[in-house]
Amino acid sequence: MGMTLPRLGWLFAYDWNRAALARLEREGVAQFDQAGFDLHHFPSNARLLGFDLERFADAQARRARARGWRGVLSHHEQFGALAAALVAERLNLPAPRPEALIAAQHKLHARAVLARVAPEASLPAQLLPVELGEDIPPGLSYPCFVKPIKAAFSVLAREVDRRETLQAHTRFSWAERWVIRRLVAPFDRVRAQRLPQSSPAHRMMMEACVPLGTAQFNLDGWVQHTQVHALGVVDAIMYPGTPAFMRWEVPSRLPAEVQTRALDIARRFLRAIGFDHGFFNLEFFWDAGTDRITVIECNPRMASQFADLHERTQGLRVHAMAVAIALGEDPRAVPRSHPSAGAAASLVFRSFPGEMPPLQPSDAQRAAFAARFPDGLVFSFAKRGASLARELKWTGSHRYGIVHLGGRDADELRERGEAASRLLGWPAPWRD
Repeated sequence: MGMTLPRLGWLFAYDWNRAALARLEREGVAQFDQAGFDLHHFPSNARLLGFDLERFADAQARRARARGWRGVLSHHEQFGALAAALVAERLNLPAPRPEALIAAQHKLHARAVLARVAPEASLPAQLLPVELGEDIPPGLSYPCFVKPIKAAFSVLAREVDRRETLQAHTRFSWAERWVIRRLVAPFDRVRAQRLPQSSPAHRMMMEACVPLGTAQFNLDGWVQHTQVHALGVVDAIMYPGTPAFMRWEVPSRLPAEVQTRALDIARRFLRAIGFDHGFFNLEFFWDAGTDRITVIECNPRMASQFADLHERTQGLRVHAMAVAIALGEDPRAVPRSHPSAGAAASLVFRSFPGEMPPLQPSDAQRAAFAARFPDGLVFSFAKRGASLARELKWTGSHRYGIVHLGGRDADELRERGEAASRLLGWPAPWRD
């Protein structure tokens, strides 16, 4: 008789996570029950109306008892990670405490914690003193970087140079305000109960600017039994003159000493907020001129987009490791695969205001890509109409596609990336 696979709940699994879930089931790692909805597609996203995290967690906890879940996980920033923690709390399953997730996801509260435990890595920050859409008062200092207290994908995050720019940036239509409120309200209701000393999450915050072109990187890792472990560092390369990501690359080209300092900062911050179980992703700036490292934000969940890059170059089966953590097992015991590349990248294809996005690849182009790059992954995120206009306003660009590839080294990676871009009909994300 074969061994019964553990059953887990996987909440809000889309894009990279949906593909990983299917692979883990094929490989016989575990079996999963899914729940959640897709925020980006109708009619699934209609469930946003009236969505409540506590009610959702109650329903999933009942389902978990009936189905015999041994763990619950999610790598979804907007709702999933906190929902999984709430479900696990109800069932006494391994997971981070909900309060720790809220402390990390509430960007202004996280800044206050950093200022206390890692002041050398914190940027000065304050609450924007008005509600969304209200008149910006005089007397604020510019330039500054403004962003929502709770958001994902750098939504509404930008540098502003004067009062008029900030006023225009925070003016929203009725429909936009409705979407913003519905996206934040589920988190904010839980925040008010679990972290009442923090400010309402539907507000915006201001923080000190960092010059465009300052190096950015991500530190991926996990915490278990209070021990913080590094998974790897991913370098971020931006579209020149913009804060928009052009690609992410591994292995990192940062000095080893910089990576070690980043891990020390992560340890202090995660310990301070009580994050003691699960994957994390911290985003950093590094100014090579001053050698200063500053934290951009902490994501208290796996950065799923980078899992494939770590597997290509290190053989780390990161999603299987996440299942192990959700089961309370040691992720280091998960067998590694054979690394397939010496360098790997997540290539991000964007258009900017005033530009016409290229066409999405045809079926023939996709088939040709699959034949020439059997290791490659292609994701499409094409938008049009009101959703395209909103993305351009809220993020400053339109991310219409992502491609993952590996190569023997950075030079071959670029050669393959440029060839893949030509085949798909997209401009290659390299700018010399």
